[in-house]
Amino acid sequence: MNSAIRSSYLTLSRDRSVPIPETPKLQPFPRFFDSTNRNNRFRDVSSGCSLLRTRLRHDSAEFRTALSHRVGVSSKNAQFDSFPDENEAQAPSFAEFITSERVKVVAMLALALALCNADRVVMSVAIVPLSLSNGWSRSFAGIVQSSFLWGYLISPIAGGTLVDYYGGKVVMAWGVALWSLATFLTPWAAETSLWALLAMRALLGIAEGVALPSMNNMVARWFPQTERARAVGIAMAGFQLGSSVGLMLSPILMSQGGIFGPFVIFGLSGFLWVLVWLSATSSTPDRNPQISKYELEYILNERKKSLVENKPKTTKVIPPFRRLLSKLPTWSLIIANAMHSWGFFIFLSWMPIYFNSVYHVDLRQAAWFSAVPWTVMAIMGYIGGLWSDIMIRNGMSVTITRKIMQSIGFLGPGIALVGLTTAKSPAVASAWLTLAVGLKSFSHSGFLVNLQEIAPQYSGVLHGISNTGGTLAAILGTVGAGFFVELVGSFQGFLLFTSLLYVLAALFYNVFSTGERVNFDEPSKYYCILLIV
Repeated sequence: MNSAIRSSYLTLSRDRSVPIPETPKLQPFPRFFDSTNRNNRFRDVSSGCSLLRTRLRHDSAEFRTALSHRVGVSSKNAQFDSFPDENEAQAPSFAEFITSERVKVVAMLALALALCNADRVVMSVAIVPLSLSNGWSRSFAGIVQSSFLWGYLISPIAGGTLVDYYGGKVVMAWGVALWSLATFLTPWAAETSLWALLAMRALLGIAEGVALPSMNNMVARWFPQTERARAVGIAMAGFQLGSSVGLMLSPILMSQGGIFGPFVIFGLSGFLWVLVWLSATSSTPDRNPQISKYELEYILNERKKSLVENKPKTTKVIPPFRRLLSKLPTWSLIIANAMHSWGFFIFLSWMPIYFNSVYHVDLRQAAWFSAVPWTVMAIMGYIGGLWSDIMIRNGMSVTITRKIMQSIGFLGPGIALVGLTTAKSPAVASAWLTLAVGLKSFSHSGFLVNLQEIAPQYSGVLHGISNTGGTLAAILGTVGAGFFVELVGSFQGFLLFTSLLYVLAALFYNVFSTGERVNFDEPSKYYCILLIV
């Protein structure tokens, strides 16, 4: 087709007096495509050129932009260079990707999520000396740890709605500032009263409830679909490294600065992050003064028009909750998030105590055994995101890709937890736990990215809804684990129960999820039946 277009065009130039532009750089679009004479001049051109003429008749701005890169004009003659497939997107090299502005944005998001999780896990380590000094039982220690989740239960839906309305940059800044303040004031609260401590941990949960919806919003605005799982993998790698840093540094900081040393250090770090975030990032690529022209054009050309809006919403502040909840793909995300949070908080809150009580290792060793899996999870999360993006780029459907990632992310931990219950030494137990947590990270390229795909216009509030379901599951799991161990006297039984839940959640997601956009403006048949009844 390229040779036909070239020969037809040269014939047209010889047979008809077609002016050739003298300054091609100022006139990248040749004059002989004049709209008034277009039909006469292209009468004899081949079918490939006829298709080109049809596109030109609509004066498509998008086609003009693409054509300006594909047409070569010289001072002696005019000819078309090779015409690659219009739908083929040239992916940037690894060096271009890693040095791009969008990677800087996701790196800042990763740092925010690292602080988010570090502020959470400090209490998982501090709860051991606090329980000893205050005489708290295992069940009451579970209640104290779950106080974070009380606040986390409140904010995700409201925070997601604010993210959809104002954008992720502003909401994330406020969230980090508030949870850093709550972390910084925790020592004062603990010395004041138990209720003050519980209230401060609840405030931490309220502020951190906006973190993941904000991250999802920023990733959707800055990354095309073929890079989105990788971007989420980078951001969530920071989230998991926050667990490792918090678990490993907390005992060291406690030994140097007392029980409350980590709270002060992590709180001050959050304030510093806010200053850098507000000064160095923008809410959308087109508002960033540092972004290159090539990167901006790449993002805008690759991003589907229906996936994200460049400006915050100014209408419809209250989302259609009934219609969102009337679709089974929504419930597949809620169930997946619930299971993800159940397992996450069980691992995060109880593993230091598990190693301390089952294998009788001291607090610092228990923290290190519990921290190693989160470091592996950070690496595996990026690998899963990269693999997911490659599968989609190679032609695999988004739906199948998400289901594969989610199956690995749930069935893998389910099997590994069975192995954990049989471990006879802390080293073997840590290996099984590392395998469980590492495979769990593949779910970030499953349900977590899927939120942006089925409802881009409601991704923030949908993330909030699913996070609320996840928080309820996390509260039930965190508190329930303490009561279960007191009643049954065994952690292993609770881990086996968690393994079963992983398998059931994987089945539900595979049956009812989709990678395609869901029309939430049209009520489902189940919703219509409910209205009739």
